[in-house]
Amino acid sequence: MFIGVSRIVLAIPGARSLKDKRRVVHAFRDRVRARLSVSIAEVGELELYQRATLGVAVVARDSAHCSSLLSDVERAARGLREAWVSDVATEVIPMGMGGASLGPGIEHALEASAPAAESEDSGEEDP
Repeated sequence: MFIGVSRIVLAIPGARSLKDKRRVVHAFRDRVRARLSVSIAEVGELELYQRATLGVAVVARDSAHCSSLLSDVERAARGLREAWVSDVATEVIPMGMGGASLGPGIEHALEASAPAAESEDSGEEDP
């Protein structure tokens, strides 16, 4: 399993208000979500009119697919008419063979707490 993350900073020179900025960012975000299987959100520069920092994330079976999706998002950002890309940082993080090297997750914590919850319900006290 691989996790791909990207930070894309957009300059929006024509924005004169937060409303102008939101129009550009939301249109781009909605277009990317509709075409690509990625998560995308505005994560920084929230109060600046002419700059937006977007975070993009994807989970895939192989690193090539992660890289390809993140490249597609960057290409779409570079194609914007109302904004231009001022910075991009991308990273693909391996998480072991199919996630096998990951430690136990929430299901482990739930299983561990299940016997304690049952003894509380039965009125028994733990020693």
